[in-house]
Amino acid sequence: MKHYAISLDNVEKSFHHKQVIAPLSLNIPTGQLVGLLGPSGCGKTTLIKMIMGMLKPDNGQIQALNLAVPHQQLLSSIGYMAQSDALYLDLTGEENLNFFAKLYNLSKRERTQRVVYAAQLVRLKDDLHIKVANYSGGMKRRLSLAIALLHNPPLLILDEPTVGIDPVLKKEIWQELMRLKNEDQKTILVTTHAMDEAQKCDQLIMLRNGYIIANDTPQALKTQYDAQDFDEVFLKAGGEVL
Repeated sequence: MKHYAISLDNVEKSFHHKQVIAPLSLNIPTGQLVGLLGPSGCGKTTLIKMIMGMLKPDNGQIQALNLAVPHQQLLSSIGYMAQSDALYLDLTGEENLNFFAKLYNLSKRERTQRVVYAAQLVRLKDDLHIKVANYSGGMKRRLSLAIALLHNPPLLILDEPTVGIDPVLKKEIWQELMRLKNEDQKTILVTTHAMDEAQKCDQLIMLRNGYIIANDTPQALKTQYDAQDFDEVFLKAGGEVL
């Protein structure tokens, strides 16, 4: 029997009478790295925010880690990285990390270990003493990712985590995401535009105008649509150019 980390049952959402998420059902298995792929405005971030409990669906039910969303317990069980960085600009990188580590009720020893791990992973160890107001856009993205990983949650939800990050670090981050999935059995849901990232996912969900137009393993989608790449899959599945 499959266990699902996230389940959506007939979920829909509209803003100002415009449907952003059509009635949509979806199951994300535990221990998988799942990619949500689609152009800007297709509903990816809205879907993520509903799973996080930040937006209430107009209809339907959402469960995460077997709890009905929203649920206070989920706050400490999900590592969330938003599309826009939610950081304290007047604090240093280290002060930001320690602030969020305290919110997660980590012991002092755990806090120290996790801050070092997260800072090293995103290559910010030498910049932790600098105020975040002086960080570049890429550094802010890296700090946001570090914060999402701080409390070692079983479920990671990352909205465009590698936008603005250089190719070498992007590769290292994806290697760590793969390790977290394979060795620590974490479930990871990531939104992306990048074709090379899509290829690394266990399951790929393609979204257009609030509808799921394709959902399978990357290889199965290429085979099904006789496509060379995911742009072609998206077009043949009824989408537009990504």
